[in-house]
Amino acid sequence: MIVIALAALVLRFAIMQVITFRIAQNEADAEESLKLVTTALENFANDHDHAYPASLEALAAATPPYIKSEYLGPSYTRGYVFNCLRVEPSGYTCTVMPVRCGLTGIKTFTVTTGQVVTAESCNIKE
Repeated sequence: MIVIALAALVLRFAIMQVITFRIAQNEADAEESLKLVTTALENFANDHDHAYPASLEALAAATPPYIKSEYLGPSYTRGYVFNCLRVEPSGYTCTVMPVRCGLTGIKTFTVTTGQVVTAESCNIKE
């Protein structure tokens, strides 16, 4: 009986370590995707008299493209949902949020015009 209890305890610890590691990986991937999109937006603005595109589609449609079309619209990035809520000539706001707070990530990242990144807890509600 003691062996089963110890095995369960070790298994629980191992599962928590895997979840913690996966969350850290997911957050790093989400931040990297956000930086990639905002770099494309900033490069577009630098090439077009400091005017941002009217949409992400303009980044992919440009010749050469500033970004791959797979970044258009809401998408999933290893446990996170990516979405640009505002893209217009005067600026942008893009966000990545965990699909399941506490399991796929614990932070929500937002970037605004000028590559200003903020991170907030996704507030686990139980």
